[in-house]
Amino acid sequence: MKNAPRYQYGGTPRPPVFPRKKKKKRRSVLSLVLLAFLLVVLLAIGVVSAGVAWYVVKISADLPTMVDVANPKSSVASVLYDRNNKVIARLFIENRTPLQLHQISPWLVKAVLAAEDSAFYQHRGIRIGSILRALWIDLVEGGKIQGASTITQQLARNLFLSHEKSIARKAKEIIIAMRMEKLYSKDKLLELYLNTINFGRGAWGAETAARTYFGKSAADLDIAQASILAGLIANPGRYNPLSNHNNAKARQNYVLSRMETLGWIDANQRQQAYDEKLEFRKLANRIEEFNRAPYFVSHLLFNDLLPKYGKETVYSGGLKIYTTLDLDLQIKAQEAVKSLKAMGALVCMTTETGEVLALVGGKDFKESKFNRATQAYRQPGSSFKPIVYAAALEEDIMPSDHFMDAPITFANRGGRGRSWSPKNSSGKYAGEVTLQKALASSYNTVAVRVAAYMGTDPIVAMARNMGIDSKYLPNDLSIALGAASVTPLEMTVAFNCFNNGGKRVVPLMIREIRAHNDELLESREPQALQAMRPETAYTLRSMMMDVIRSGTGTRAAIPKVEAFGKTGTSNDFIDAWFVGGTPGLTTAVYVGKDDHTSMGRGSVGGVAAAPAWKAFMSYAVEKQKTPAKFEPAPGWVEVEKLSVCRTTGYRASSGCPGVPLYMPLNKAPSARCPLHGGDYAAADEDPTGPRLFLIEQDGDLVPEEPAVAAPPQTAPVKPEIIPEAPNPYQRDPSPADEIEERYQKLLKEYGIE
Repeated sequence: MKNAPRYQYGGTPRPPVFPRKKKKKRRSVLSLVLLAFLLVVLLAIGVVSAGVAWYVVKISADLPTMVDVANPKSSVASVLYDRNNKVIARLFIENRTPLQLHQISPWLVKAVLAAEDSAFYQHRGIRIGSILRALWIDLVEGGKIQGASTITQQLARNLFLSHEKSIARKAKEIIIAMRMEKLYSKDKLLELYLNTINFGRGAWGAETAARTYFGKSAADLDIAQASILAGLIANPGRYNPLSNHNNAKARQNYVLSRMETLGWIDANQRQQAYDEKLEFRKLANRIEEFNRAPYFVSHLLFNDLLPKYGKETVYSGGLKIYTTLDLDLQIKAQEAVKSLKAMGALVCMTTETGEVLALVGGKDFKESKFNRATQAYRQPGSSFKPIVYAAALEEDIMPSDHFMDAPITFANRGGRGRSWSPKNSSGKYAGEVTLQKALASSYNTVAVRVAAYMGTDPIVAMARNMGIDSKYLPNDLSIALGAASVTPLEMTVAFNCFNNGGKRVVPLMIREIRAHNDELLESREPQALQAMRPETAYTLRSMMMDVIRSGTGTRAAIPKVEAFGKTGTSNDFIDAWFVGGTPGLTTAVYVGKDDHTSMGRGSVGGVAAAPAWKAFMSYAVEKQKTPAKFEPAPGWVEVEKLSVCRTTGYRASSGCPGVPLYMPLNKAPSARCPLHGGDYAAADEDPTGPRLFLIEQDGDLVPEEPAVAAPPQTAPVKPEIIPEAPNPYQRDPSPADEIEERYQKLLKEYGIE
């Protein structure tokens, strides 16, 4: 059969079926190793991630918050201005003057970007590649982290961190930089950076740097100047053009090359900038150098500003402190003090408001921080006598009244101590004299008799009322001769009472203080209280005008300007003074050695101090345009102006050596001087005529024919007011070396060394 099936059972033949074998799962050793490695890597990544997270949390604990980052506190110098808005001093830890970005030269902006971070506007605060590269090098070098900081990182470090070189600081820097990039625009970050970076020589920020090195604003910098400043940022000491010119030029060349490479300048501009001959300026940037009135400023710092506002605000808060000082007068006062034969001080204030126009406490602040204007407690000598006579006037003892000028001895107290015999410095005595004559001629024995007659309590009270706050004020007869210890500032305040109708005006040195944003923090006004009757003030001032006119203060006379004042000299010519005023101004000049040794015979107040007073006041009167004459006493002040005979105290006749005086109404003599042409009978009957005052020690001195008609008025002397050989410098109340040491301690206390 043709088509018969090949197989017996017919159909399509099936392939043979074999039993299926199971495949064995094999894991190679390599697979196991790879798997294990993967697990280790994943575990390591987890551990590292956890460690990094833990480390970030740890170092973030003391990092600034987002609020802090949003409100960075850069150090801004505080500035003290004089009354005419001239800069007196800048107080700073980092001397800077902030500007907005558009106020800074675009050449400086480009130069800084080229030198420090040309990709600043492209990255987000950090450059990962640079950080990893620097980290690898640092690990190889032993852990000292190196550069690779962007401008944002540098800003973060400058504002919030130290300059310690460590991985921890770098990590903090990165975190803060990333936070700042989220909060600020690139322009704002660059502006902050340019205002805070250190350019060396005490210059922080672009504006201060431009003025320090080139004497111009940062807005006016050219390419050459900008490239020099930008080069300083990397290492201000190494690239300082004044001390390392070659290094500075090499660094400048690098900056200019980077600017050319970036296409910001061409080859010609680069070469011209490099070849430009630069003129460098030297502007003071140390605290002690940028201070044109150091004694005045130090007084404000340690007695006012630092205790009230603290170091951070005063030295970094950008305060604007408007003072009462007149810088031109201050400079003239410094010249006057330097002209003195020994160390000295000068204080000048306005009469009505008490504004301190000048305050100088020594010849050279660098040599001695001892402020003799406010810290030197010195014997005022006879310059204290007007205070004695002011107390006497308040007790109704008139300038026309008489006292004895004669040798006198006060016995010891109940057998204790030695007797006391005050003497006139000349060794001569005038006999019976008017109070006016005694003041003009500075008779010591008269001042002592006045104090003995009325007691010393009224004198101490008057001194306190007038502004003498010193604790070195004896309540005995030596006070009449100025055996106290007072400061020149205190004496200025006291004498100012004679120049303004009897008001004690508190010294005013600060007018107002404003914050860096111009917010008014405080405004100060004059403070005054009545220290004595106005009649007393006008009378004493007129008496002291005769001191300059014909007494011991003739060397203080200013041509065509009315003035009053009093000389003072302590024992052995140790201290010399002249204190007085002109219309609108009151000034004290003190001269003496810090060790309280004699300046030499003849070093009296009228010689050693008065000429310096005159030189300063002549300039001050012209500069301040104050009146040449004192205003007449207003109608409400109960005084009359008259001419009194210097010899008798009666109203001056045509032939009298007359002196113009103010005297209280109904207290002045009405009769003409009988000695120079007046009527003796009228003088005898004058109820307000001169009187003779005596103390018990004057019993043998009553003249046979006294110059006054009224019977003598005698008073006993209280034993307790008799001094025991006074010696105020037996224990120095203000040792110069101790005060110098105290100054240094204050610097340490406030951390401003």
